[in-house]
Amino acid sequence: MKIILVLLLVSSFNAFAAQQLIVITTDAWQSTQGQLRTFEKKQHHWQPGPVQTAVSLGRSGLAWGLGIYPKTAKTPQKVEGDGKTPAGIFQLGTSFGYAKALNTALPYLATTASSYCMDVPQSPYYNQLINSDKVGEKAVEGSTEPLRLDLKTAGDMRYQEAIVVKHNPANIAKAGSCIFLHIWKAPGVTTAGCSAMPKPAMDALLAWLTPESEPLLVVMPKAIYEKMAIKWKFPQ
Repeated sequence: MKIILVLLLVSSFNAFAAQQLIVITTDAWQSTQGQLRTFEKKQHHWQPGPVQTAVSLGRSGLAWGLGIYPKTAKTPQKVEGDGKTPAGIFQLGTSFGYAKALNTALPYLATTASSYCMDVPQSPYYNQLINSDKVGEKAVEGSTEPLRLDLKTAGDMRYQEAIVVKHNPANIAKAGSCIFLHIWKAPGVTTAGCSAMPKPAMDALLAWLTPESEPLLVVMPKAIYEKMAIKWKFPQ
């Protein structure tokens, strides 16, 4: 049964409709720094995209997350508060930021002082972007993820531009929440589980991504990615 399941997973990867890929690889599961590369499919072949940059990851490295892959239980696995960036293959959600608009074709949310991502597992809004003006102040109690970080700490521009990573799309309690691509605090400074990069790279990524290209984010140790890329027909 395990062999059949793996074959089914691989065949489904071959059918991916993605025309854009963001690939983040690391030296090991414990790595807190990685390399981001982009690719776009042209005439059925993957070509290098416009963005390549160093990234900072979770303070505790990587753990398997909940996305398109893997579908079966693997270790290590992402859990709430572990400080690990989810590994796997993920779709992207909305972009968000401090400005009224951004140069991006992705859906965009202009955040305010009432914008939060709920990281409290017991909340019915767990792993969702919410607005306290709409759901009430009580509903955001305990959240450590206000989206206007600059209003909490002057000069904090990490969420000035960001993209939601669809880790844990079913919002399973304690499986990990509020995973983003965003601007880093400074080179080498780790995150609580997101992937962070310089602002110019974030600008270029937002301008490049298009929903109709069905972009995917791939995050995993380099050795695992290289083994599976041939089967998945992903670029190496």
